[in-house]
Amino acid sequence: MSFSTLFFDLDATLYNPSNGLWDQIRERIFQFMGEVVKIPEEEIPATRDRYWKTYGTTLEGLRIHHQVDPEEYLAYVHNIPLDDYLQVDLELKEILASLPQNLWIFTNSDRPHAQAVLKALGIQDQFSGIIDLLAMDFAVKPQPKAYQIALRIAGVDDPARSILFDDLQANILGAKSQGIKTALVGHTQQKDGADFYLTRVHDIKEVLPQLWSVS
Repeated sequence: MSFSTLFFDLDATLYNPSNGLWDQIRERIFQFMGEVVKIPEEEIPATRDRYWKTYGTTLEGLRIHHQVDPEEYLAYVHNIPLDDYLQVDLELKEILASLPQNLWIFTNSDRPHAQAVLKALGIQDQFSGIIDLLAMDFAVKPQPKAYQIALRIAGVDDPARSILFDDLQANILGAKSQGIKTALVGHTQQKDGADFYLTRVHDIKEVLPQLWSVS
């Protein structure tokens, strides 16, 4: 079977999570929970972990339990100098440009952050569009509705002809439940239920050479 559509997660998938950016985003989330929401410092780690596991994102838990304004939250946690962590990735740009499929960003983050990350990596022109949490009406991976909306926005009639590249097992399993093929990024061991495994997203040519054979 040939593939028509490739969905790419953003953070920790399109760039190496060891570069410190995701750690900085997490620190900003903790700061927001303490400084803006006024959650006691000693309760923040457990509260964030609980919201993440229950709702898929910290934001959703904060919306439900603390009536947090999503735009305020997203602007706060993403107020980070991306150039300190990311640089133009010419190798990734060349790989993405050579793929014959329709490419989409599919992220639980918001469009402005996604656009900023893509620009910092120099790959902002390689995608058909960005499917963010606002486009999904705050349904996020791994909730079934998020994948259903993404498939509809991307115009995918047969989920089996699409692949999600993501670094989180929960998101991979959610995609598989909707019939989407999956590639777990950042993992070499074949476990966790994915269809394909990539140490880094740049390994697409080695792991999935069939993507360049469209029929």
